[in-house]
Amino acid sequence: MTDSDNASLLANRFRTYLPVVIDVETGGFNSSTDAILEVAAVILAMDEVGTLAIDQTYFHRVIPFEGANIEEAALKFTGIDPYHPLRIARAEKEVFQTMFKLVRDAMKSNGCKRAILVGHNAHFDHGFINAASERHKLKRNPFHPFSSFDTASLSGLAYGQTVLSRACEVARIEFDDRQAHSARYDAEKTAELFCGIVNRWKELGGWPIPH
Repeated sequence: MTDSDNASLLANRFRTYLPVVIDVETGGFNSSTDAILEVAAVILAMDEVGTLAIDQTYFHRVIPFEGANIEEAALKFTGIDPYHPLRIARAEKEVFQTMFKLVRDAMKSNGCKRAILVGHNAHFDHGFINAASERHKLKRNPFHPFSSFDTASLSGLAYGQTVLSRACEVARIEFDDRQAHSARYDAEKTAELFCGIVNRWKELGGWPIPH
């Protein structure tokens, strides 16, 4: 089977949507006013037998946009110091332009028409992605504006757990609490969890739909 055939499998599996796992670390809960401090996007791929796996990860620390609110409680929770002199960060607009292009390129190579956000409590990440896109007037946001896959709900169904670390534990995915609340780490663990649920459903005969 060729790479193009693999791409067709992925496009067919999710109705021509490319699932992209997103995690943002922020300065609070309000997507309109609070800073994005880190963002990660995990691109997924499918092999010749229809197994879903991580293909590549994009991660960057973000310089808070001008006038952004940052709650002290949020910094204590994530352990992020946005003012650290050695913190390598880029402007929010540049980070999102680069990320959106990466996603659009992956959509094209996989024969997908749009991306769909995958997140743990996806509504939170989706709100910040859309807010950043609107803030910088980025006209080519590749993500569906409101639809998403939420691994909190999916893992609640599959494993009886909705907390990321606990769902990973039940799914036998290694999880280090010391690395949690990093956008890269949380996005990759969420991606492992999502792939595990999708692949297990396939193993149980749930896809392709039997006729």
